[in-house]
This record gives sequence, C-alpha cells and structure tokens, in this order.
Amino acid sequence: MTHLEDRLERFETLTAECELIAKLATDSTKREFYLRLAEQYRQLAGDMRQAIATRAAA
Repeated sequence: MTHLEDRLERFETLTAECELIAKLATDSTKREFYLRLAEQYRQLAGDMRQAIATRAAA
C-alpha cells in the first residue's frame, strides 16, 4: 500500500468515526461539530482518491 492509499484509508476511518460520534452525541452543538468534521474528512478522502487516480494514470 502506498503512502497515498494509507492516507485515504485514514481519512475514511476518521469520517466514519466522526459520523458515529455525531450519531451518538446528545448535545446538538457537538453533533453539528462532528458532522462538519466528518464532511471535512470526506472531502479530504475524495481529494486523496483523485490524487491516487491521477498518479495511476501518469
């Protein structure tokens, strides 16, 4: 597994963890925080997928 694939896996894991925490949160402020954080990690994972595809195509 390459460094980029390792980072992708980490971002996907963090996304899932933040979504779970948000689902379990009883405080609406914390729920919103973790949902926003999950979205940021989801975006990073998408960017990483794009970088992997670009590198593979080169």
